[in-house]
Parts: sequence; C-alpha cells; structure tokens
Amino acid sequence: MPFQSLVARLPYPSFAVQRAVAIAAVIAQAGIGVTGSVVRVTGSGLGCPTWPQCVEGSIVPVAHPEFDALTQWIEFSNRMLTGVVILVAALCVITAWRVQIEHPSRRRLVKLAWTMPAGVMLQAVVGGITVLAKLEWWTVALHFLASTPLVWLAVLLLRAFKEGDEPARWLIPEAGRKTLIVLAAAMWAVLVAGTVVTGAGPHGGDPGTHRLQAPIETLTQIHGGLLVVYLIVLAVFGLQLMRGETPKQLWQRYAIVWIVAVLQGVVGSVQYGLGVPEALVSFHVLGSALVIISTAALWCSSRDCGPVPSANAPERELATSN
Repeated sequence: MPFQSLVARLPYPSFAVQRAVAIAAVIAQAGIGVTGSVVRVTGSGLGCPTWPQCVEGSIVPVAHPEFDALTQWIEFSNRMLTGVVILVAALCVITAWRVQIEHPSRRRLVKLAWTMPAGVMLQAVVGGITVLAKLEWWTVALHFLASTPLVWLAVLLLRAFKEGDEPARWLIPEAGRKTLIVLAAAMWAVLVAGTVVTGAGPHGGDPGTHRLQAPIETLTQIHGGLLVVYLIVLAVFGLQLMRGETPKQLWQRYAIVWIVAVLQGVVGSVQYGLGVPEALVSFHVLGSALVIISTAALWCSSRDCGPVPSANAPERELATSN
C-alpha cells in the first residue's frame, strides 16, 4: 500500500519515542474528560449551540446576542482539544505501524493503536448528539463514559509497546484473575453511578438544561456504596496475591490503586459536603481518570507477554541465516 511504504521510510521509533507517544495518548484520553468537566461546571456546554459549527454559519465563535463570548470560547476550546487528541491518536497508529513493519508478528500492538482514532471518532459523534440534544443528562453521561474505555486501552497500548507478543502468562492465581475481572467491573459500576449522580446534580453544562429528577442523596449513597464494594474487592485481590510469589512491580501497582481510590473517595466526600463546588468537580473527574489508569496498570502488571523484540532483530536473523 502507498501509505505503508511512506510509513516504512520513517526512522524506526526508539523505545523512548514509543513510550512518549503512548503516554501522550493516556494523557490526551484522560485530559479530554477533565476539560469537558470544566465546560460543564462553567455552564458553557451550549456556548456553541450547534455541531459541527459553533454557531449557525460559523465554525468559530462570533459575537451573538444570546450567547456569552466567554462561554463560547470555553466550549470551542474544548472542541479544539479534540484536534490534539486526534493528532496523538494518529501518532499512535503510525508508531505502532512502523514497529509492525519491522516486526510483522506485532499485530496486537497495531490493533490497540487503532482503537485510539476509532474511539475519537465515536466520541465526536456522541459529543455532537450531546449538543444537539441540548445537554440532556444521559447524553452527557454517555459522552463521559465513552471516554473511559479509551483511557483503559491507552494504558494497555503503553504496556504493549514495552512487552512482546507471546501468549499472556498470568502472574497471579486463577482465583486472582477472576477477582481482577470483578474489580474492573466494579470500577465501571462506580463510574456509571457517578454519572447518574452528576445527572441529578447542579452542574448540567447550561442553566436551562434538563436534569435527572431523582433524590441526589440516595444516588450519592449508591455511588459511595459501590466505591466501598470496589475497595472490598481490591482487598480480596490483595489477600490472593499474598498466597503466591507476587512480583515487586505488581505490589507497587496494587499500592498505587489503593492510594488513588482512597483519595478519590475523600475528594468525593469533601465535594458533597461542601455543596459540590465547581473546582472539586473537575478534580473528582481527574480522580476518576487516575482510578482507571491505576486499575488498568494493575491489570497489565498481572500478566506477562514476554520481552519486546529488539529493533534490529530481523537483520540479525537474516545475517545468521546467511
């Protein structure tokens, strides 16, 4: 293919470059959710009331009697950040593709890389639906939830750049694997419940948007209860790790999950106690991204796919065969 030949002409990316591109993907996928929360708490969600244009007849904000200039620019800036996410996603594909050209067996790496631009396109569509639906709470919830698997996949991509493509060898007992799956499921249950609490809360993105008519106290208790379930499952997983020879790195990842999850719970409790101030909302969204990242890192550290092939392995094999 012509494009593949162009990619093949690029220098082989060093491990440092591969790592930097993957870390950029993690930051971009997590960051777009945080900036989206800033749009929401500032009431700027309909600063650009149409999509893909900002206002009727213009892709960029223009003076308009019905829309404040600041809210227009906040919403428009968040949309422009999508361009950065797209660029990072493209770099992920190109980098992984260049690696696969050198090592044809690394198909899993390329598949993971392609989830980045595919996810961005899905997010763009969901974002457009959210605007056209005038920020109905459930569309805002879907817009956020659509980004959560992309954060997870970005962490898996980072790991894939640093490991081989051998069949995964689990470093934990069979029971630990099942518990880890339950832990991931509990994490997403906490996230879903959090979006429902947000749907009934005061920050809808626009003063006139429809809110979920449900008792926020009850929803908050459910959200907090699910976090407790997550922590209990995490504790059970730790007890299972103690039954075998657990690598030091896995214990480190496990400790990080505890720290992040507990701090997230503290931020959520303080946020609720103070009446949901705007700044803490964005910190709580950042915390949710960190919970996803740390849990995904724990998942990755629980398995081993062998060493990453060296950049000049094909040349060495060719020289040996001659």
